[in-house]
Amino acid sequence: MLEELHVRNYALIDRLSVKFPDGLCVLTGETGAGKSILIGALGVILGARTEADVIRTGCDEAEVSGVVRVDGNAEAREWLRERDIASEDGVVVIRRVVKRSGRGGAYIGSSPVPLGDLQAFSALLVDLHGQHEHQSLFSLESHRRFLDRYGGLSDRVGAFTAAFTALAELKKKWDSLAAAERDRARDQELFSFAVQEIDGAALRPEEEEDLVRERKVLQGHEKLSSLITDALDRMAENRGGAVGGFRKGLASLKAAAAIDEGLVETSRRLENLFYEIEDLVETVKGRDGGDFDPDRLEAVEERLVAIHKLKKKYGDSVQEILAYRDEALLRLQGLENSDQEKRELKERIEKAEGFLFAEAAAVSEARRAAALRLREEVEKALSTLGMKKIRFQVCVEGRESPQGKPLCGPTGLDAVSFLISPNPGEPLKPLRSIASGGELSRVMLAIKTILAESDDIRCLVFDEIDSGIGGEVAVAVGGFLRLLARNKQVLVITHLASIAAQASAHLLVKKTVEDGRTFTDIKIVEGPERIKEVARMLSGEPEGAASLSHAENLLRKYAVWEK
Repeated sequence: MLEELHVRNYALIDRLSVKFPDGLCVLTGETGAGKSILIGALGVILGARTEADVIRTGCDEAEVSGVVRVDGNAEAREWLRERDIASEDGVVVIRRVVKRSGRGGAYIGSSPVPLGDLQAFSALLVDLHGQHEHQSLFSLESHRRFLDRYGGLSDRVGAFTAAFTALAELKKKWDSLAAAERDRARDQELFSFAVQEIDGAALRPEEEEDLVRERKVLQGHEKLSSLITDALDRMAENRGGAVGGFRKGLASLKAAAAIDEGLVETSRRLENLFYEIEDLVETVKGRDGGDFDPDRLEAVEERLVAIHKLKKKYGDSVQEILAYRDEALLRLQGLENSDQEKRELKERIEKAEGFLFAEAAAVSEARRAAALRLREEVEKALSTLGMKKIRFQVCVEGRESPQGKPLCGPTGLDAVSFLISPNPGEPLKPLRSIASGGELSRVMLAIKTILAESDDIRCLVFDEIDSGIGGEVAVAVGGFLRLLARNKQVLVITHLASIAAQASAHLLVKKTVEDGRTFTDIKIVEGPERIKEVARMLSGEPEGAASLSHAENLLRKYAVWEK
């Protein structure tokens, strides 16, 4: 609900602060006093497009702010939560600044927001009906939402929307898999070939290094044989070779150690060295390489070329080639799994589609039944409000694709619209086509009264609701407003005493002139002041005895005034 409105430098308003009570609150005042200005200021914080000419003469900017309570509005609280905007004790301040320079601003709490966000948020809080364009019942999506709430279908449709969203995600995943079908087939062929080629090569991790060493030996075989022969000749046992000399020297040193025990350790060291040299000679003999095999060199070269080709494709080393093979095998398994995933996904989509279309058909049936009941209630209410000849219809039509197939959306198969024919002989038309602001306000009043318990919007503002009515119809309108105010905060601008007298609170808008400047002000009137204002509305004579008596009796009738 709207708890407070603060206005600064707007049109004829210098500074104005007003607190709005709950229940039915009427705003009255003489023609030109500024009631419409006040509604215009309210429209500013509801996101209405505003020009700089609304700024009070002599000022550079205008500011309008409102204190709204959101703790009873689940949609508004969720909207704030999604944007990380905090409310304090269930209350939030919305504010709008309009500057002559054109650089204004909109704020929810302490957060600056785009005008579109201000409009979206305020639409969850306040409905402004009449000559202004802040009207939720002009929105076709609102028609569907109101019908679902009236029919008790909101939770069911919410679950349907969640299922529809989940199906959309499944289809998105399916489309992604289908779009990648060609790439997947190409990758499958590529990875399969790579695994086969690498496995066919039967590589060993250190094979390339071993082959390079072997090739070097084979290519230098002749020189290698010559050098080994020379080394063996120099170390030979006979012909004065090193091994023979060491053997003779070791025998002499052992004989000397038998005489001089101090040479025993030295003899042992020489003996160990001799055995090591013998082992080295045998090792060199083993590296002689035997006869040269040109076929083996050719085989080594061919093997290295094959490895080089694989390195160009799969990695810079044999280890990297083998790692690529393992990765390719895993990718192949993943691609094979994706085929299974695709089959399972198709089954899930078909199952979800079957459920959704069955549920959508059931929801459509429930909507049509609710639409008939709503039509009857609205027409009955409008008859009471002086619109006896009116025809009202809730149209529930299935949407179709360009090919003529049923088209299912997030809320089902249906497009819901409220249609009306104000006069006999006229065709049913959308609500927006109603020309009379008074007719439109009464239609809104009837619908809002019926939907009062199912609509989260807590504050309703009716402007021009009494246009073209009087007598019993005006009394009926007041009764409807009182009924609506049991569940809502209802603010009404009216010229009719029979409506004003039924309000739980009465605000008087007055225009004054001080020092050559015009000011608009507003205050709550009670007791004698309220009697005078109702008397003025009855006859234009706030001081006349008959008018005052009539006003007092009228207020007593509705038990809203006490001496």
